[in-house]
Amino acid sequence: MSAAAPSAPPEVAWWVALAGLPGMGPARLRALQGEGPGAEVWATVAGGRVDRWPAVGEAIGRRADEVTAAWASAARRVDVDATWAAHAHLTVSLLGSGAHPRDLDDDHDAPVVLFAAGEPEAVSAPTVAVVGTRRCTRAGAELAYDIGRTCAAAGVAVVSGLATGIDTAAHRGCLDAGSDAAPPVGVVGSGLDVVYPTRSRDLWAEVPRRGVLLSEYPLGTSPARWRFPARNRLVAALADVVVVVESGSRGGSLYTVDEAIDRDRTVMAVPGPVRSPASHGTNQLLVDGIQPLCAPEDVLVALGLAAPRPSERGPGDPRPRPSADGRRVLEALGWEPATIDVLAARTGLGLGRLAVALDELDAAAWIHRDGGQIERKARP
Repeated sequence: MSAAAPSAPPEVAWWVALAGLPGMGPARLRALQGEGPGAEVWATVAGGRVDRWPAVGEAIGRRADEVTAAWASAARRVDVDATWAAHAHLTVSLLGSGAHPRDLDDDHDAPVVLFAAGEPEAVSAPTVAVVGTRRCTRAGAELAYDIGRTCAAAGVAVVSGLATGIDTAAHRGCLDAGSDAAPPVGVVGSGLDVVYPTRSRDLWAEVPRRGVLLSEYPLGTSPARWRFPARNRLVAALADVVVVVESGSRGGSLYTVDEAIDRDRTVMAVPGPVRSPASHGTNQLLVDGIQPLCAPEDVLVALGLAAPRPSERGPGDPRPRPSADGRRVLEALGWEPATIDVLAARTGLGLGRLAVALDELDAAAWIHRDGGQIERKARP
């Protein structure tokens, strides 16, 4: 009796293998999916005959011959079954199968394949994307943490890209909200086994344990500059509300805003000091008509989960009211770090009076001292 013929790989396996070819990006992979079933597309790519598909050539752009030759060479060395087996511990969904989380299947720029470590159902909760600069201020990081913690505690899943700065702070706040809080959702620009940045290794481990970590790239894919804007479109697509905590006048956060507006998502921005480079982008968003966020609870209001805050002043800051000299120092300090010499020049206070005022503010948690730098602390 002859042995049974080995079964063919499932449809999704071909697309996992195709996604791993060199220079394969989201647009190119979508163009290939429009040309037929995975096995047929794979055979055409491996045979170097992609030039028969004008739409694919348009997606490739310049150097199409070079790219298709590289694909063919790489494909001939790939074992599709082995590649698929290497991803068996992940949840892998294929565009058009109805298995992508939320409404990604209907997104105009959807990923062909999506890899998930953890629970993809984590994205079913109301979601807020918290984004911002890697070079954030201490006040910005504290606010991002508070937003993440407040939203998670209220049942809102926090989506971010696990970058240093604002992203990391928001996810740490989400994780600190407790075991009953909404789960974190991470979206990364590399394979799920390639930790980037390496300092976020603990988050890469904890996020899928408590929620889900997503990528459109197969295992082993290294981070590349062009992959991060692509990642940011997925952050926007998975969010009900996008919050920009801090952003310079250029950067990935503003790309996320464009992607969110393109999808009719609610976008909010945190006002910042006009002299802080970390707030140039957010302040410009406010000038352009983006909704301001002045407290973490504003996200819940935008989602319809809380009533708007009354316009009258609330109970106020719980910290002791600073003295006249203390208020003078806070006004001179603003939200940018400064040295004692700079504050002396701005306030006109003698060093003795200034030292007394700084001790008072430090004891009441109005400021933080880090070496020679003095920085204002956000409201607790």
